Amino acid sequence: MKRIVSNISLRAHFGQVTALLGANGAGKTTTIECAQGLQNRTGGSVSLLGQDPENADAVLRSRVGVMLQDGGLPPSARPIALLRHVASLYENPLTVDALVDRLEIAEFSNTTIRRLSGGQKQRVALAASLLGNPEVLFLDEPSAGLDPQSRLMVFELIRELRDSGKAIILTTHLLDDAQRLADYVYIVNHGESVAEGTVAQLLSQSTAAQKHRTMTFETVPGLDTTGLQHSGLICSETRPGAYSLSGSFTPADMAAFGQWCAASNAMPTSVHLASQSLEDVFLAVSAAASPSSEASASGSASTTGNTESSRAEAESELS
Repeated sequence: MKRIVSNISLRAHFGQVTALLGANGAGKTTTIECAQGLQNRTGGSVSLLGQDPENADAVLRSRVGVMLQDGGLPPSARPIALLRHVASLYENPLTVDALVDRLEIAEFSNTTIRRLSGGQKQRVALAASLLGNPEVLFLDEPSAGLDPQSRLMVFELIRELRDSGKAIILTTHLLDDAQRLADYVYIVNHGESVAEGTVAQLLSQSTAAQKHRTMTFETVPGLDTTGLQHSGLICSETRPGAYSLSGSFTPADMAAFGQWCAASNAMPTSVHLASQSLEDVFLAVSAAASPSSEASASGSASTTGNTESSRAEAESELS
């Protein structure tokens, strides 16, 4: 029996974007489907707004919005008619016209879902997930298929929803999405959570993310950089007076750079240190985490088989 998800424990808070970051097939979608109650788990526990979503009543369902990766939209429907139908299912829905305007859906409102582009379907699916004004919002790959302009529009809306106090749980395989949107990140690899934290925490905790950083600076041309190279830094003059310095930039490295400047009587007129990237962390922890074997895995979120330890838990504050 292939285990899809094993040993995942996550929490989500109101007023926060929680991201599950991982490559395609890492188990992100299965995890949030179990958290929503859309897929039955074979073990572990889930608490969503104080209830097990597998036994959710209509009241709980009305408090949760879901945007599926495949859209889940009826192919023969037209966007606005579909949204009005979805709105009719809620007691106090948001205004359809407001969401249509915000997500610029009117421009393709007379086209059936099957004829829409992937990005257009995403915008309709996002609008549908918001109509009930949910307290908790699950977004599976929300930027998939979006053009750059639509992506910025959706990002701005997600931030506004977070700032309004909603709990947002999203999945993505795009590192830039997680770095720009997430308040807290779980890195998922082969069905397991291999790292978690805020973006700043993940960057600061990863020694791999500190390697091969580059600093550029400008000063007088023709300087001897041998002293820097002896300290473990790599320095080259890319053009007269412009230098590129590579290394891990530990405190000792920076001290060596300062000593070299003093010895060379060189005062940099400009300095730029390239930012660490979540990509560095992701690649490092993914490489370090080996796939769980059947012998070592203790749980699964597969729809068949036994699971003892897979768990997707919403923070008790959501209850």
